[in-house]
Amino acid sequence: MIRAARRAGSEDRHGRRRLRAPARVSRVRIVHFADLHLDARFAWAGAEGTAARRRRQALRDALGRIAALARDWNAGALLCGGDLYEHERVTPDTAGFVRRTFADLAPLPVYLAPGNHDPFVPDSLYALVDWSPNVHVFREPRLEPVGLGAGLTLWGAAHCAPAGTGGFFRTCRVRGSGVHVALCHAAERAWLVKQDHGKEPHAPFDADEVERAGLAHAFLGHYHRPRDAARHTYPGNPEPLAFGEGGARGAVAATIAEDGTTARERRVVSRTAVHDLALDVSGCASQQDVRLRLADAVAGRQGVIRLTVEGDLQPAVDLRTDDLRDALREAFDAAQVRVGDLRAAYDLDEIRREPTVRGQFVRDVMAAGLAEDEARRVLAAGLRALEGRSDLETP
Repeated sequence: MIRAARRAGSEDRHGRRRLRAPARVSRVRIVHFADLHLDARFAWAGAEGTAARRRRQALRDALGRIAALARDWNAGALLCGGDLYEHERVTPDTAGFVRRTFADLAPLPVYLAPGNHDPFVPDSLYALVDWSPNVHVFREPRLEPVGLGAGLTLWGAAHCAPAGTGGFFRTCRVRGSGVHVALCHAAERAWLVKQDHGKEPHAPFDADEVERAGLAHAFLGHYHRPRDAARHTYPGNPEPLAFGEGGARGAVAATIAEDGTTARERRVVSRTAVHDLALDVSGCASQQDVRLRLADAVAGRQGVIRLTVEGDLQPAVDLRTDDLRDALREAFDAAQVRVGDLRAAYDLDEIRREPTVRGQFVRDVMAAGLAEDEARRVLAAGLRALEGRSDLETP
């Protein structure tokens, strides 16, 4: 068992940290998680409604299961790689919950590396909560060492602002013998380009910087897609935050060997089933037909769902996304409905021959030289408007 958090070594006459030579490294187990985002808004689930509150409770439940994993697996430490909570929304109740969860793990040490959504600032939970002695919060925007015992040193860093944090690894060079690993919230550049185009490059780094710094491994947060690289690990967010997130949701149970190599197992802690379904409404003659087709598509499912409506919709069908959302919420904790490749099934050739306003409208649009997709959207929206319809916006 790793002893409770403490700094390794002493200071020299200039006040710089000087590491003691650690004992021979023995095999160490750790549990690592990141990007839980407690008190997330969940705007897609209604933000302040029942569905969003259920999702926020699911995040708390996930943290409880992560703590149980660390305890039951006999881990030597629990690591959090940032974005534990949402700074702008976090509540005093959440502060009490998190403090108690970590305190109940004592004497198991817990190491927290603040991220860009939960930076270490004067009014952060990290600064204000009276943490139990087994909790260590990294407070500086540079990697600093903590001796874990068993010949292992952990280097951790914090974001101290929501943006603008530079790379942690580029200027870091570890000191002392034994095995050195890192904990921080950082964006590996190559992964950002390949997978997470929408993420901001907070504390960016190149993968080879970890080895150049003298670190055997880096336990990270920031990317919500899990990734096991040669010398760094992203656990991904433990509980779904949005649709389209791939990979196993959970924490990483890692074993650090005597030579610094790291064996990783992914442990799923989420209990939420996430469904991303498409509903083809082609051939439906009424709203009731759509509802029956929807009931068949979601039968036996639960959790959260995103439904994409697509297909050729008959003009007479009175279809409203709010009605579909309400129907889904009877069986699911949260539901989102969006319009995909939905086409109004008008006979344009017949309509354009009409000596009517809508016939002239179709002739004008078809003569305007618009791209096919744009012409389809304009025609569908215009024809429905001429009918006085506002039930479903067709893209």
